[in-house]
Amino acid sequence: MKAVKSCLICFASYCENHLQPHYDAPPLKKHKLVDPYKKLQEIICSRHDEVMKIFCRTDQQCICYLCTMDEHKGHETVPAAAERADRQKELQERRQQIQQRIQDQEKDVKLLQQEVEAINGSADKAVKDNEKIFTDLIHNIQRRSSDVKQQIRSQQETEVSRVKEFQKKLEQEITELKRKDAELEKLSITEDLYQFLQNYPSLSALSESTHSSSINIRPLRYFEDVTAAVSELREKMQDILREGWTNILLSITEVEVLLSGPEPKSRVGFLKYSKEITLDLNTAHEKLLLSKGNRKVTVKEEDQPYPDHPDRFSDWFQILSRETLTGRCYWEVEWRGEGEVHLAVSYKSISRKGYGDHIVLGFNAESWSLSCYKDRYWFNHNNIHTPVSGPVSSRIGVYLDHRAGILSFYSVSETMTLLHRVQTTFTQPLYAGVWLEHFGTCMRHAELDHLPPLIGADGDPELSFSGKIFAI
Repeated sequence: MKAVKSCLICFASYCENHLQPHYDAPPLKKHKLVDPYKKLQEIICSRHDEVMKIFCRTDQQCICYLCTMDEHKGHETVPAAAERADRQKELQERRQQIQQRIQDQEKDVKLLQQEVEAINGSADKAVKDNEKIFTDLIHNIQRRSSDVKQQIRSQQETEVSRVKEFQKKLEQEITELKRKDAELEKLSITEDLYQFLQNYPSLSALSESTHSSSINIRPLRYFEDVTAAVSELREKMQDILREGWTNILLSITEVEVLLSGPEPKSRVGFLKYSKEITLDLNTAHEKLLLSKGNRKVTVKEEDQPYPDHPDRFSDWFQILSRETLTGRCYWEVEWRGEGEVHLAVSYKSISRKGYGDHIVLGFNAESWSLSCYKDRYWFNHNNIHTPVSGPVSSRIGVYLDHRAGILSFYSVSETMTLLHRVQTTFTQPLYAGVWLEHFGTCMRHAELDHLPPLIGADGDPELSFSGKIFAI
């Protein structure tokens, strides 16, 4: 016959007939009866044959009161019921977290669906506009039109597929969260103390979400840049079509909705976008000496035996990185000494020969730079020089979101302090760059006074890329 109750004093389970003495006999009425326990021996201490009414927090297990006097002596123990109450509270908190995550992800699913519609609409419009433009061009341009259409559709399919895949993952995670919430709810209402304590650890674990709590959707500009690039080509001659063709393909492939996100809030977050940077020897001025795997540059009085190269800076002590910067990137630069250094990003098209402002990093429309002095900073772009306040540090972090047009400089010490942020539109891939002033060399603008040169350990001005750079 089926058991209806278990006795925690008799260590036995009884059917309705054999349970009756526990209701009639005065000594048995004092016994503790609970719902029938399938594995009654599991709640009985194997060493002392006592019910395990105590929970050892040190060893995370149920024990009997005799266990507290020997192998668990000195451990942190509480009544099992008290532990249940504490974990019940944790369970409710987990449920609230799950329910909040469900709400957030359901909202994100709706945003992603809107994004799919926006991508499709923008792609369709871009295809239509481009077809109209290409009808005005010669047969060779019409062939390019077909190529552009194919590239747009391919990128459209790729991006829509990525969004839908992400959407599917969110929906799967929502389903799993709802299932987990249902299990926790079922566990929260069980009256079986020991079953609760046994099952809670495996059910309470909450895995990390596979995505950020919110999705940052960029303004509705996806394939419009393709149309603009094609319109520009319509006004040019056949011999410059090849140069413009690269820009068209770049505009298409940069339609990546989910990669743009908020700027990181900590150095750990920034370092997710970093890897080692190397300097390009072919761009180095002849007085710049590279070492440590082309990650450190030092100014020397004597010229270095570099071969002639069209990319080499001829008159300013400047150098660019070998890597191109697109997507989201972060790198750090540190130096020694009390002189000044100028940290920059630049298009590859910057001039290399001559002594005018069109060569200096930050003094033209093709580059942006932060001038670091012993007591202040200046930001430079297109011959406009802006004073910047902030804690002076020998380590500067540079964050670039090429697609979003964001360039930020940070003072890095025990904490990160934002020095200056630029919001613009970058039309070409960028390169990291540095400019070291040496001895008699000085900036030619009065608002940027000359300071003593940067002096390294060996007496020579030097600057080291000890940080990293990464480009998606």
